[in-house]
Amino acid sequence: MTGPVVGFDLDMTLIDTVPGFAATLAALGDELGVDFPVEEMTRRLGPPLEMMLRDHLPEEQVNPAGDRFRALYPDLAIASVSVFPGAHESLAAVRRLGGRNILVTGKVATNAQRHVDHLGLDIDHLEGWVWGVGKADVLRKEGATIYVGDHVHDVEGALAAGILSVSVLTGGCTREELEAAGTHVVLDDLTAFPAWLDDHLGIALASG
Repeated sequence: MTGPVVGFDLDMTLIDTVPGFAATLAALGDELGVDFPVEEMTRRLGPPLEMMLRDHLPEEQVNPAGDRFRALYPDLAIASVSVFPGAHESLAAVRRLGGRNILVTGKVATNAQRHVDHLGLDIDHLEGWVWGVGKADVLRKEGATIYVGDHVHDVEGALAAGILSVSVLTGGCTREELEAAGTHVVLDDLTAFPAWLDDHLGIALASG
């Protein structure tokens, strides 16, 4: 039997990006002379950075500010970011079943890889700079059957790929928002994922 191919989002799904994002955003604000509402902006991480900056900067400054944020990020946001409880165990659960772990994230791939390396995340393939329904192409190409995320746009990506959407409540979206977006499964956090995966595949095997 071929093991499952499971896609995971990165920020606020596998890792708690809030400390690193907040530090980088504060440094960017200092450089630009802009008082970003850091706490508010980090409360609902998920959308592309430029989308978040657009509410606080003139349009012509948005893309340069995004580039500068990503340049500041490695020094300010890697060491302070940790995995969520259950993250390593969830990746190990897929591996134990002979499966593959696919990381599909809106974060630029170079910075995502830095987190993977620093935290020792067991990832087979990393695809960065993809968002919302844009994640569907990667998930289909890699043969994923499950996508795990924390945001309604992660749900959109899974549904567009025609695969199972599993959502965790460690990000900024509520259970109600995720269910309204059409997710199939809501878990409090990744500590529940290994047991859920075993149960899901047991059911799938029994019905197959």
